[in-house]
Amino acid sequence: MRGWVHVTSYTDPPERLISYRTWTLRNPDGTRVERRLAEGRLQGNRLVARLEGVEDRDAAAALRGAVIEIERSELPPTREREYYRADLIGLVVRNLEGVELGRVDYFIDAPANAVMVVRGEREHWLPVTPVHLRSVDLDAGLILVDWPAELE
Repeated sequence: MRGWVHVTSYTDPPERLISYRTWTLRNPDGTRVERRLAEGRLQGNRLVARLEGVEDRDAAAALRGAVIEIERSELPPTREREYYRADLIGLVVRNLEGVELGRVDYFIDAPANAVMVVRGEREHWLPVTPVHLRSVDLDAGLILVDWPAELE
């Protein structure tokens, strides 16, 4: 109603997204538009937000499928062993035996934990947990995992 939109947040906690006042919306066709957040709140397990310039249902519907992007300079610094997913996309993934599994292609949020999808000769779905994710070297572009190459 009156331009409010439902938002899926990938921040932790989800409501942290409403602390960012300016959102860049990347539409499915690749175009980007900047909007200021007028107000937002947690409603159940989802966020709802009202953006400046989005005044009615039709304007809100036009944003369906848009991805919210926040300027990197506005994000909090990461702590030890904490990384932004965007920084891991494209990194080489090697297991403890030295076998290169491929490169990080994307992430999936599963009920138990996030899953890192690695594509190489085969596709590997690796749980993003301390047990499996051993080290990340952003400078070397390498992620070391405890994951067998032949596991299906």
